[in-house]
Amino acid sequence: MKHRTKATRHRPRVLFKKKTMASPSRVVGNDPLTSQRVVDEEFIDEFVSHNTISALIMIPDLFTTSPPIRDILETATSQAQDETMETCLPFLAGEDDYFQYNENGLPRLDRQRHARLLHSTLEKLPGRFVAADAARPWFLYWCLSALVLLGEDVSDYQRGVIETAQSMQNDSGGFGGGNGQLSHLATTYAVVLALALVGGEEAYEVVDRKSMWRWLCSLKQADGGFQVCLGGEEDIRGAYCAAVIITLLNLPLDLTRESPAWTEGHPTLFAGLAEYVRRCQTFEGGISGQPDAEAHGGYAFCALGCLAILDSPERIIPSYLDVPRLISWLSSRQYAPEGGFSGRTNKLVDGCYSHWVGACWPLVEASLGMPGSLASDLPKHQLRPATGSLFSREGLIRYILCCCQDQTKRGGMRDKPGKLSDQYHTCYVLSGLSSAQHKWRLAPSEGEEMDVSGRQDQVWTVSPYLDEVQVFDEGDRILPLHPVYAIPFSSQEAIRDFFSARPGF
Repeated sequence: MKHRTKATRHRPRVLFKKKTMASPSRVVGNDPLTSQRVVDEEFIDEFVSHNTISALIMIPDLFTTSPPIRDILETATSQAQDETMETCLPFLAGEDDYFQYNENGLPRLDRQRHARLLHSTLEKLPGRFVAADAARPWFLYWCLSALVLLGEDVSDYQRGVIETAQSMQNDSGGFGGGNGQLSHLATTYAVVLALALVGGEEAYEVVDRKSMWRWLCSLKQADGGFQVCLGGEEDIRGAYCAAVIITLLNLPLDLTRESPAWTEGHPTLFAGLAEYVRRCQTFEGGISGQPDAEAHGGYAFCALGCLAILDSPERIIPSYLDVPRLISWLSSRQYAPEGGFSGRTNKLVDGCYSHWVGACWPLVEASLGMPGSLASDLPKHQLRPATGSLFSREGLIRYILCCCQDQTKRGGMRDKPGKLSDQYHTCYVLSGLSSAQHKWRLAPSEGEEMDVSGRQDQVWTVSPYLDEVQVFDEGDRILPLHPVYAIPFSSQEAIRDFFSARPGF
């Protein structure tokens, strides 16, 4: 009862269900059930003049009230969830004094403040950042990707990115977090994407592709997966990062004789990779970092992205994953009233999963098959085509714009209200916003190009998602990202075209 009482505190400003209008009123008399309700003109004046909301705002009750079904068992986890919900409700209900809200109860995207944080990070940083030295490639990617999403020109950073990348590249192949640091698939992935974002032949040529190929061969394991570094752990992150690097740089798939995975049968860098991904699906339906571990939203995206690189999603994903169970698990990650995603079962919503879970949906929807796309080549167990969105785009957009924007002078995006913004969350929250605002479809290529599996290549096409009521202002639409590579389609196309013309070393 205590929880319900707290939840109703937020409802006076959000009196109307969606598509419903009413006048604020007060009860006259002692019995609220029988007393006459009269319009309180003084209250209406205050209500309409309040700078955060007006009588025209319409917010669905789903986002302003506590869930109607609750487990009566109270635990530390449920208490944390209640606290998070109570923290988010005022923002979702349009009660925060900082924002100006539109008629749907959403604030504008503060592009300039968010961009200012990102630009400042790409300048000289204070001494305390030495503790994050090994994450320098990630700061490059996070900031450049988020700036591009916001429509900013990042070409002026090309020279700085080139020089930084050169200092991180090892003669043995790959990129470390900094000068002299061990090469790692995660930091190599971030550097390659940063080079793709700034673009240009000079940036692309920074990569020593021959040493990169040899290094990747040394990470390839006999069970199909990849170690993230020499002697390091083997997990689904390594599988995805390796697949992205191999295809963006057009590296040969043949293995060196020194590779731990090499046999007389001459397996390739992609041999057994789909089977490795299959073994990472858990009993819940989600994907774990390694076989027999806990399902996690980030690993789900890595698994789906990896499979989508190996073959068309509608062919390969249903062939190697239990898609209905995966959809069930992914759907359970979106909470109401918050509207955002959690990364694991019984965890709290976090803005970064707007990408890690939100970006799974275009790949899942593609795996269900689109009308007219390679229907004759579908596996027999192909599921019914997806005709609409499989998650609440409105809910995610509300969480991002209402709860994830840092209102301080710092700007940027955050995990949730009460948390500080940072470059990581700014990148992935905006990526999730982009995913929610756009619809991706996969269709056969008109040319004769072949994908890495030797089948006809396919082309992703993107358009604004218009199948639901658009609650955000059109001026707050940001740029789309490639659903597999997490960079703009033009950046992905440019670097692949450059290296496709250079099949050798």
